[in-house]
Amino acid sequence: YHAFGIPGPFVQDNFSRSAGGTIRGLHLQIKHPQGKLIRVLRGTIRDVSVDVRPGSPMFGRWVSVDLSADSYQQVYVPAGFAHGFSVLSDDAEVEYKCTTHYNAADEIGIAWNDPDLNIDWGLEYPRLSERDEANGTLSSVVDRLPKSLYGVNPSNAINSCVNDRNRLDF
Repeated sequence: YHAFGIPGPFVQDNFSRSAGGTIRGLHLQIKHPQGKLIRVLRGTIRDVSVDVRPGSPMFGRWVSVDLSADSYQQVYVPAGFAHGFSVLSDDAEVEYKCTTHYNAADEIGIAWNDPDLNIDWGLEYPRLSERDEANGTLSSVVDRLPKSLYGVNPSNAINSCVNDRNRLDF
């Protein structure tokens, strides 16, 4: 992965299984930010990353990519980005490698339907966990974000193209 500009090492592997129509996220850790390498083992998801690095010229912008088990594609979500996904198939199994260990006490969430972000999840009536339903808007958590995250280079692709809907396009 290093040849593609993906930092390591990865210290934890995670697995999730979700029913169709589910949205997981948006999540990030504030004291121990995680980079995540995402891969779909079964089904199809729309993977979403939001730049939450204070001071970043891309702050509050998002990018999404549809991933499936059939495509064999992976996506890297850098530290300093909130991450989430929606399940577009009947169900999905997702594997992700992390650059720091998960710490529930360190995690915060951002509302999937934050009107300032205006994310297209590809779902009309999503299912959410109680925890994700309680997430606040990005503006409600901005004071808790570490100021040191800007400077993490997410990639030239993410920094290069932004359209008028807060979406980053490759």
